Amino acid sequence: MAEYEDREHFIPLRKSELVDLLCSDADLSAEERDLFRQFCRLVAATFHFEYHQRLEELKDAYAPFDPDADTRSQLHLSAEEKHHRLDDLFRDFASLMERANFKPLSRDEIQAATQAVSDWGINMRVDFEVFEQLAVFARGDTLGTRTRRRLRNWYRREDVQLPIYQRLVLMLKLRPLHRLGKHADTNSVFIKVFKDIPKVDMEMLLPGARVQMPRFDQGKLGASLLSTLGWVGYKIASEVGELTQAFLQKNPLAFWGPLSLVAGYGYRQYAGYQKTKQNYSLQLTQSLYYQNLDNNAGVLFRVLDEVEEQECREAILAYYFRWRRAGDAGCTAPQLDDAFEEDLERRANLKVDFEI
Repeated sequence: MAEYEDREHFIPLRKSELVDLLCSDADLSAEERDLFRQFCRLVAATFHFEYHQRLEELKDAYAPFDPDADTRSQLHLSAEEKHHRLDDLFRDFASLMERANFKPLSRDEIQAATQAVSDWGINMRVDFEVFEQLAVFARGDTLGTRTRRRLRNWYRREDVQLPIYQRLVLMLKLRPLHRLGKHADTNSVFIKVFKDIPKVDMEMLLPGARVQMPRFDQGKLGASLLSTLGWVGYKIASEVGELTQAFLQKNPLAFWGPLSLVAGYGYRQYAGYQKTKQNYSLQLTQSLYYQNLDNNAGVLFRVLDEVEEQECREAILAYYFRWRRAGDAGCTAPQLDDAFEEDLERRANLKVDFEI
Protein backbone atom coordinates (compact mmCIF):
# COMPACT_ATOMS: atom_id res chain seq x y z
CA MET A 1 0.00 0.00 0.00
CA ALA A 2 1.58 3.25 -1.16
CA GLU A 3 1.86 6.16 1.29
CA TYR A 4 1.92 9.77 0.10
CA GLU A 5 2.85 12.99 1.85
CA ASP A 6 1.61 15.27 -0.94
CA ARG A 7 -1.89 13.77 -1.30
CA GLU A 8 -5.08 14.14 0.71
CA HIS A 9 -7.89 11.72 1.50
CA PHE A 10 -10.52 14.03 0.01
CA ILE A 11 -11.95 12.82 -3.33
CA PRO A 12 -12.81 15.94 -5.37
CA LEU A 13 -15.47 14.28 -7.48
CA ARG A 14 -19.25 14.56 -7.12
CA LYS A 15 -21.02 11.35 -6.15
CA SER A 16 -23.20 11.25 -9.29
CA GLU A 17 -20.17 11.82 -11.53
CA LEU A 18 -18.27 9.07 -9.75
CA VAL A 19 -21.11 6.62 -10.38
CA ASP A 20 -21.23 7.64 -14.06
CA LEU A 21 -17.46 7.18 -14.28
CA LEU A 22 -17.61 3.67 -12.84
CA CYS A 23 -20.58 2.73 -15.03
CA SER A 24 -18.60 3.68 -18.12
CA ASP A 25 -16.65 0.41 -17.90
CA ALA A 26 -17.05 -1.42 -21.19
CA ASP A 27 -17.25 -4.84 -19.55
CA LEU A 28 -20.44 -3.92 -17.66
CA SER A 29 -23.74 -5.07 -19.12
CA ALA A 30 -26.81 -2.84 -19.16
CA GLU A 31 -28.39 -4.92 -16.40
CA GLU A 32 -25.25 -4.69 -14.24
CA ARG A 33 -25.18 -0.92 -14.67
CA ASP A 34 -28.81 -0.62 -13.57
CA LEU A 35 -28.24 -2.84 -10.54
CA PHE A 36 -25.11 -0.95 -9.59
CA ARG A 37 -26.90 2.41 -9.81
CA GLN A 38 -29.70 1.02 -7.64
CA PHE A 39 -27.12 -0.13 -5.10
CA CYS A 40 -25.54 3.38 -5.08
CA ARG A 41 -28.95 4.97 -4.42
CA LEU A 42 -29.45 2.66 -1.44
CA VAL A 43 -26.00 3.47 -0.07
CA ALA A 44 -26.70 7.21 -0.43
CA ALA A 45 -30.07 6.86 1.31
CA THR A 46 -28.48 4.97 4.20
CA PHE A 47 -25.78 7.58 4.76
CA HIS A 48 -28.31 10.40 4.39
CA PHE A 49 -30.46 8.94 7.17
CA GLU A 50 -27.45 8.50 9.46
CA TYR A 51 -26.07 11.99 8.87
CA HIS A 52 -29.48 13.62 9.22
CA GLN A 53 -29.52 12.29 12.77
CA ARG A 54 -25.97 13.56 13.28
CA LEU A 55 -27.01 16.99 12.00
CA GLU A 56 -29.86 17.18 14.49
CA GLU A 57 -27.45 16.38 17.32
CA LEU A 58 -25.01 19.06 16.19
CA LYS A 59 -27.78 21.64 15.85
CA ASP A 60 -28.88 20.92 19.42
CA ALA A 61 -25.27 21.21 20.66
CA TYR A 62 -24.76 24.51 18.82
CA ALA A 63 -28.12 26.07 19.75
CA PRO A 64 -26.96 27.71 23.06
CA PHE A 65 -24.10 29.43 21.19
CA ASP A 66 -25.76 30.29 17.85
CA PRO A 67 -25.53 34.08 17.24
CA ASP A 68 -28.18 33.90 14.48
CA ALA A 69 -30.88 31.95 16.33
CA ASP A 70 -34.42 33.33 15.98
CA THR A 71 -36.03 30.91 18.45
CA ARG A 72 -36.46 31.23 22.21
CA SER A 73 -34.87 28.42 24.14
CA GLN A 74 -36.58 27.10 27.27
CA LEU A 75 -33.30 25.53 28.38
CA HIS A 76 -31.52 27.51 31.09
CA LEU A 77 -27.91 26.46 31.60
CA SER A 78 -25.64 27.33 34.48
CA ALA A 79 -22.21 28.79 33.74
CA GLU A 80 -20.59 25.43 34.49
CA GLU A 81 -23.03 23.50 32.26
CA LYS A 82 -22.48 25.98 29.44
CA HIS A 83 -18.70 25.60 29.77
CA HIS A 84 -18.97 21.80 29.51
CA ARG A 85 -21.25 22.12 26.48
CA LEU A 86 -18.78 24.49 24.87
CA ASP A 87 -15.95 21.96 25.28
CA ASP A 88 -18.15 19.18 23.90
CA LEU A 89 -19.14 21.33 20.90
CA PHE A 90 -15.53 22.06 19.96
CA ARG A 91 -14.56 18.41 20.39
CA ASP A 92 -17.48 17.13 18.28
CA PHE A 93 -16.83 19.71 15.59
CA ALA A 94 -13.14 18.72 15.42
CA SER A 95 -14.19 15.10 14.95
CA LEU A 96 -16.58 16.13 12.20
CA MET A 97 -13.86 18.11 10.41
CA GLU A 98 -11.55 15.10 10.55
CA ARG A 99 -14.26 13.00 8.87
CA ALA A 100 -14.48 15.70 6.18
CA ASN A 101 -10.70 15.31 5.62
CA PHE A 102 -9.78 18.68 7.10
CA LYS A 103 -6.47 19.05 8.93
CA PRO A 104 -6.41 20.96 12.24
CA LEU A 105 -3.80 23.71 12.29
CA SER A 106 -1.64 23.98 15.38
CA ARG A 107 -1.10 27.24 17.24
CA ASP A 108 2.46 27.36 15.86
CA GLU A 109 1.17 27.07 12.28
CA ILE A 110 -1.38 29.82 12.87
CA GLN A 111 1.16 32.13 14.50
CA ALA A 112 3.68 31.53 11.70
CA ALA A 113 1.05 32.58 9.15
CA THR A 114 0.07 35.71 11.11
CA GLN A 115 3.68 36.89 11.27
CA ALA A 116 4.18 36.78 7.50
CA VAL A 117 3.36 39.71 5.20
CA SER A 118 1.80 39.31 1.77
CA ASP A 119 2.78 41.15 -1.40
CA TRP A 120 -0.57 42.94 -1.29
CA GLY A 121 0.42 45.14 1.65
CA ILE A 122 -2.13 43.76 4.11
CA ASN A 123 -0.54 43.00 7.45
CA MET A 124 -2.48 42.42 10.64
CA ARG A 125 -1.47 42.34 14.28
CA VAL A 126 -3.28 39.50 16.06
CA ASP A 127 -3.79 39.28 19.81
CA PHE A 128 -4.60 35.67 20.69
CA GLU A 129 -5.70 36.74 24.16
CA VAL A 130 -9.07 37.78 22.69
CA PHE A 131 -10.00 34.11 22.10
CA GLU A 132 -11.48 31.95 24.80
CA GLN A 133 -11.32 29.06 22.30
CA LEU A 134 -10.02 28.98 18.74
CA ALA A 135 -9.85 26.12 16.23
CA VAL A 136 -8.69 26.38 12.61
CA PHE A 137 -9.04 23.62 10.01
CA ALA A 138 -7.66 23.50 6.46
CA ARG A 139 -8.07 21.33 3.39
CA GLY A 140 -6.47 21.56 -0.03
CA ASP A 141 -2.90 22.68 0.68
CA THR A 142 -1.89 23.74 -2.82
CA LEU A 143 -0.60 26.62 -4.96
CA GLY A 144 -2.83 29.42 -6.22
CA THR A 145 -2.32 32.30 -8.62
CA ARG A 146 -2.62 35.98 -7.71
CA THR A 147 -2.02 39.16 -9.68
CA ARG A 148 0.14 42.04 -8.47
CA ARG A 149 1.81 45.22 -9.74
CA ARG A 150 5.25 46.36 -8.61
CA LEU A 151 7.36 49.44 -9.22
CA ARG A 152 10.33 47.43 -10.48
CA ASN A 153 8.04 45.95 -13.12
CA TRP A 154 6.68 49.39 -14.06
CA TYR A 155 3.35 48.47 -12.45
CA ARG A 156 2.52 45.95 -15.14
CA ARG A 157 0.26 43.08 -14.11
CA GLU A 158 2.15 39.91 -13.25
CA ASP A 159 0.92 36.52 -12.04
CA VAL A 160 2.58 34.95 -9.02
CA GLN A 161 2.05 31.60 -7.34
CA LEU A 162 1.69 31.33 -3.60
CA PRO A 163 0.60 28.63 -1.11
CA ILE A 164 -3.12 28.65 -0.38
CA TYR A 165 -5.73 26.64 1.47
CA GLN A 166 -8.60 25.75 -0.83
CA ARG A 167 -10.87 25.52 2.20
CA LEU A 168 -10.32 27.11 5.61
CA VAL A 169 -12.72 26.80 8.55
CA LEU A 170 -12.61 28.87 11.74
CA MET A 171 -14.45 28.12 14.97
CA LEU A 172 -14.00 30.57 17.83
CA LYS A 173 -15.41 32.11 20.96
CA LEU A 174 -14.26 35.52 22.15
CA ARG A 175 -13.55 36.48 25.74
CA PRO A 176 -14.65 39.85 27.18
CA LEU A 177 -11.80 42.29 26.61
CA HIS A 178 -11.76 46.08 26.44
CA ARG A 179 -9.98 46.18 23.08
CA LEU A 180 -12.86 44.34 21.39
CA GLY A 181 -15.28 47.16 22.22
CA LYS A 182 -18.49 47.11 24.20
CA HIS A 183 -20.57 45.66 21.33
CA ALA A 184 -18.47 42.50 20.84
CA ASP A 185 -20.46 39.27 21.17
CA THR A 186 -18.60 37.16 23.73
CA ASN A 187 -21.43 34.68 24.41
CA SER A 188 -21.70 33.10 20.95
CA VAL A 189 -19.54 30.67 19.01
CA PHE A 190 -18.73 31.82 15.48
CA ILE A 191 -18.06 29.34 12.66
CA LYS A 192 -16.90 30.48 9.23
CA VAL A 193 -15.69 28.74 6.09
CA PHE A 194 -13.60 30.42 3.37
CA LYS A 195 -12.14 29.39 0.05
CA ASP A 196 -8.75 29.99 -1.60
CA ILE A 197 -7.09 31.77 1.32
CA PRO A 198 -3.34 32.52 0.99
CA LYS A 199 -1.50 31.16 4.00
CA VAL A 200 0.18 34.51 4.66
CA ASP A 201 -3.21 36.26 4.80
CA MET A 202 -4.82 33.93 7.33
CA GLU A 203 -4.66 36.60 10.04
CA MET A 204 -7.11 38.82 8.18
CA LEU A 205 -9.86 36.30 8.99
CA LEU A 206 -9.39 36.54 12.77
CA PRO A 207 -11.52 39.00 14.77
CA GLY A 208 -9.66 41.41 16.98
CA ALA A 209 -6.85 41.77 14.43
CA ARG A 210 -5.79 45.31 13.59
CA VAL A 211 -4.46 46.59 10.30
CA GLN A 212 -0.76 47.36 10.62
CA MET A 213 0.92 49.56 8.05
CA PRO A 214 3.99 47.95 6.43
CA ARG A 215 7.36 49.21 7.65
CA PHE A 216 8.15 50.75 4.26
CA ASP A 217 5.06 52.97 4.36
CA GLN A 218 5.71 53.88 8.00
CA GLY A 219 9.28 54.83 7.13
CA LYS A 220 8.14 56.87 4.14
CA LEU A 221 5.69 58.91 6.21
CA GLY A 222 8.14 59.31 9.08
CA ALA A 223 10.97 60.43 6.78
CA SER A 224 8.72 63.02 5.14
CA LEU A 225 7.65 64.42 8.48
CA LEU A 226 11.19 64.55 9.88
CA SER A 227 12.56 66.23 6.78
CA THR A 228 9.84 68.90 6.97
CA LEU A 229 10.44 69.50 10.68
CA GLY A 230 14.15 69.84 9.95
CA TRP A 231 13.50 72.37 7.21
CA VAL A 232 11.18 74.43 9.40
CA GLY A 233 13.67 74.31 12.26
CA TYR A 234 16.39 75.54 9.94
CA LYS A 235 14.21 78.44 8.73
CA ILE A 236 13.37 79.42 12.30
CA ALA A 237 17.03 79.34 13.34
CA SER A 238 18.23 81.26 10.26
CA GLU A 239 15.61 83.96 10.62
CA VAL A 240 15.56 84.26 14.41
CA GLY A 241 16.80 87.84 14.15
CA GLU A 242 13.98 88.91 11.90
CA LEU A 243 11.40 87.09 14.07
CA THR A 244 12.72 88.75 17.22
CA GLN A 245 12.56 92.17 15.58
CA ALA A 246 9.00 91.49 14.43
CA PHE A 247 8.00 90.51 17.94
CA LEU A 248 9.51 93.69 19.35
CA GLN A 249 7.44 95.62 16.79
CA LYS A 250 4.29 94.20 18.43
CA ASN A 251 3.70 91.63 15.69
CA PRO A 252 3.76 88.30 17.56
CA LEU A 253 1.81 86.64 14.71
CA ALA A 254 5.07 86.35 12.85
CA PHE A 255 5.85 83.32 15.02
CA TRP A 256 2.70 81.53 13.91
CA GLY A 257 3.73 81.10 10.27
CA PRO A 258 6.37 78.38 10.78
CA LEU A 259 4.41 76.79 13.62
CA SER A 260 1.22 76.52 11.56
CA LEU A 261 3.29 74.99 8.75
CA VAL A 262 4.48 72.23 11.09
CA ALA A 263 0.97 71.62 12.43
CA GLY A 264 -0.53 71.56 8.93
CA TYR A 265 2.02 69.10 7.62
CA GLY A 266 1.58 66.92 10.70
CA TYR A 267 -2.16 66.75 10.05
CA ARG A 268 -1.48 65.95 6.41
CA GLN A 269 0.72 63.03 7.42
CA TYR A 270 -1.90 61.76 9.87
CA ALA A 271 -4.64 62.01 7.25
CA GLY A 272 -2.44 60.15 4.76
CA TYR A 273 -1.88 57.37 7.30
CA GLN A 274 -5.62 57.05 7.94
CA LYS A 275 -6.34 56.95 4.21
CA THR A 276 -3.76 54.18 3.73
CA LYS A 277 -5.41 52.16 6.53
CA GLN A 278 -8.79 52.65 4.86
CA ASN A 279 -7.38 51.36 1.56
CA TYR A 280 -6.07 48.24 3.30
CA SER A 281 -9.42 47.73 5.02
CA LEU A 282 -11.18 48.05 1.66
CA GLN A 283 -8.89 45.40 0.18
CA LEU A 284 -9.71 43.16 3.14
CA THR A 285 -13.48 43.66 2.74
CA GLN A 286 -13.40 43.00 -1.00
CA SER A 287 -11.36 39.83 -0.53
CA LEU A 288 -13.60 38.36 2.15
CA TYR A 289 -16.78 39.21 0.24
CA TYR A 290 -15.86 36.79 -2.53
CA GLN A 291 -14.07 34.19 -0.38
CA ASN A 292 -16.59 33.65 2.42
CA LEU A 293 -18.67 30.53 1.72
CA ASP A 294 -20.84 30.15 4.82
CA ASN A 295 -21.30 31.18 8.45
CA ASN A 296 -22.32 29.67 11.78
CA ALA A 297 -25.12 27.06 11.59
CA GLY A 298 -24.83 27.10 7.78
CA VAL A 299 -21.30 25.68 8.14
CA LEU A 300 -22.72 22.66 9.99
CA PHE A 301 -25.06 21.92 7.07
CA ARG A 302 -22.26 22.38 4.54
CA VAL A 303 -19.69 20.24 6.34
CA LEU A 304 -22.19 17.47 7.19
CA ASP A 305 -23.16 17.33 3.53
CA GLU A 306 -19.49 17.07 2.51
CA VAL A 307 -18.87 14.31 5.05
CA GLU A 308 -21.92 12.40 3.82
CA GLU A 309 -20.77 12.74 0.20
CA GLN A 310 -17.25 11.64 1.06
CA GLU A 311 -18.44 8.58 2.98
CA CYS A 312 -20.70 7.64 0.05
CA ARG A 313 -17.87 7.97 -2.46
CA GLU A 314 -15.56 5.81 -0.37
CA ALA A 315 -18.21 3.11 0.17
CA ILE A 316 -19.18 3.04 -3.53
CA LEU A 317 -15.55 2.75 -4.60
CA ALA A 318 -14.84 0.03 -2.05
CA TYR A 319 -17.84 -2.01 -3.21
CA TYR A 320 -17.12 -1.52 -6.91
CA PHE A 321 -13.48 -2.61 -6.75
CA ARG A 322 -14.28 -5.54 -4.48
CA TRP A 323 -16.96 -6.56 -6.99
CA ARG A 324 -15.10 -6.01 -10.27
CA ARG A 325 -11.40 -6.32 -9.40
CA ALA A 326 -10.97 -8.73 -6.48
CA GLY A 327 -12.43 -11.86 -8.09
CA ASP A 328 -13.37 -15.01 -6.24
CA ALA A 329 -10.04 -15.13 -4.41
CA GLY A 330 -10.60 -11.72 -2.85
CA CYS A 331 -7.84 -9.21 -2.07
CA THR A 332 -6.19 -7.46 0.86
CA ALA A 333 -6.92 -3.92 2.01
CA PRO A 334 -3.54 -2.62 0.74
CA GLN A 335 -4.26 -4.12 -2.71
CA LEU A 336 -7.67 -2.44 -2.80
CA ASP A 337 -6.13 0.84 -1.67
CA ASP A 338 -3.59 0.81 -4.52
CA ALA A 339 -6.28 -0.18 -7.04
CA PHE A 340 -8.47 2.78 -6.01
CA GLU A 341 -5.65 5.28 -6.31
CA GLU A 342 -4.31 3.98 -9.63
CA ASP A 343 -7.76 3.81 -11.21
CA LEU A 344 -8.77 7.33 -10.12
CA GLU A 345 -5.52 8.72 -11.46
CA ARG A 346 -5.96 6.89 -14.78
CA ARG A 347 -9.64 7.68 -15.27
CA ALA A 348 -9.99 11.20 -13.87
CA ASN A 349 -6.43 12.45 -13.35
CA LEU A 350 -7.09 12.66 -9.60
CA LYS A 351 -4.18 11.98 -7.26
CA VAL A 352 -5.79 10.83 -4.03
CA ASP A 353 -4.53 9.05 -0.93
CA PHE A 354 -7.54 6.78 -0.47
CA GLU A 355 -8.63 6.31 3.15
CA ILE A 356 -8.86 2.54 3.11
